[in-house]
Amino acid sequence: MAVPKKRTSKSRKRIRRNVWKGKANLTAIKAFSLAESISTGHSKSFYCTTNNEPSGSSKSTLINELNDS
Repeated sequence: MAVPKKRTSKSRKRIRRNVWKGKANLTAIKAFSLAESISTGHSKSFYCTTNNEPSGSSKSTLINELNDS
């Protein structure tokens, strides 16, 4: 197993942690943006089908489709 020869400095640790957190933050922003576009119906990459049930419910079945797969 490879072992580092010298101790990693505090500044290098901070840089690596900030890069890691920055990537996570960017992913969270993209996920929120996609969820927002799906909820408003402006999404171009996902589509939602509606059930025409006799009960009059016209809710999206996206959650059911995701759970089935």
